Amino acid sequence: MIERYTLPEMGAIWSESRRLEVFQEVQALTAEAWAKLGVVPNHVAEAIRTAPPVDPGAMREREAITHHDVAAFVDLLAGSVSEGGEWVHYGLTSSDMIDTAQAALLAASSDLLLERVRQLFTVVRNRAFEHQATVMVGRTHGIWAEPTSFGLKLATWAFELDRTFHRLQAARAAVAVGKISGAVGTYAHIPPSVEDHVCRGLGLSIEPASTQVTSRDRHAQYLSTLALLGSSLERFATEVRNLQRSDIGEVMEAFSDGQKGSSAMPHKRNPVLSENVTGLARLLRGYSQVGMENVALWHERDISHSSAERVVLPDASIVADFALVRFTGVVERLVVNADQMRANLNATNGLVFSQRVLLSLVETGRSRDEAYRIVQRNALRSWEDGTHLRALLEQDPDVGLSETSLNHLFDTTSFLRNAEAVFTRLADIEL
Repeated sequence: MIERYTLPEMGAIWSESRRLEVFQEVQALTAEAWAKLGVVPNHVAEAIRTAPPVDPGAMREREAITHHDVAAFVDLLAGSVSEGGEWVHYGLTSSDMIDTAQAALLAASSDLLLERVRQLFTVVRNRAFEHQATVMVGRTHGIWAEPTSFGLKLATWAFELDRTFHRLQAARAAVAVGKISGAVGTYAHIPPSVEDHVCRGLGLSIEPASTQVTSRDRHAQYLSTLALLGSSLERFATEVRNLQRSDIGEVMEAFSDGQKGSSAMPHKRNPVLSENVTGLARLLRGYSQVGMENVALWHERDISHSSAERVVLPDASIVADFALVRFTGVVERLVVNADQMRANLNATNGLVFSQRVLLSLVETGRSRDEAYRIVQRNALRSWEDGTHLRALLEQDPDVGLSETSLNHLFDTTSFLRNAEAVFTRLADIEL
């Protein structure tokens, strides 16, 4: 992934040096397990663990000769072990080391992403409660619908993030799985006890039945979970983008001193951060498709998945991390214009109260269709000439509602009288 979207913590997890460190630890743990069985001398594991780290540059030079990256790594590590280098990679096949190390990296990546989701959830929930009573017009199909609150809108985001958190926990469990079972998964040259020791040492579960690799549906689940995370972030970001439109103006991304919204138009304040998150979500969905394609390998394995995974697993993790941090900052510093929300609600000329009038007419004994037609013809006139719906209803002899009734029907507070239930549920969630 390009440097622009790589944050230090996730970048460190997926650095080449870190990957080689975990390779080395897999080799050390394997030697420990063999030592318990009396096959490998006891000192070998510590010699492997304390050997100088394999230099990525030196490994690339060696790979130019071996044309095999794992063979290059093994050659260099074995050559740097003070005593017992011949036991490096004993009984292993390449995927034993690669897949098990990759599982450890995916587990660490998942843990960081879980913390990022937790942080975003906390910020969104706090702002939801802050704006629980901030009334605004709700929109469906982009058209005025009924009054809602900005806090209620944010509450839907918080619950979606709660679901994201639990999906990511499940994805972590799926990918945090190692295998040390040999060339085709038969344990022909290495007993299950070695696999158990290595996986326990790395905090991993064991693939219950492997081929030469761990099953790639696991990685597809991880990538699909990140894609769905991205789609949720895109939903939230799209809402910010729409509400920041000049003709709506209900929220705005924070604008810092010295910031420029356009190279040409000094008046511009664009929702660039939310637009950025939207674009990153498209990447995440693309990566998930690659994960799906990688599931169907030939027989016990081929390497059609390998080149793709070298790109999509680190990049998807890095992109998801960046998008989460970026959008957390958007929500935390989001400027909410409650006065504009109220002004936009008033600009509907009462049209958003149409359903309440409809239901009231039904309660007086009208059929639903008759009541609907009465309200609709007055609403259409309000659309056409800008007259307030209430004024038109007062003039319509077919309506027959008292001033007291109309006062009640055109009261925005009644729309939120039962919304407290949502916030009671939200208060009970802890990630």
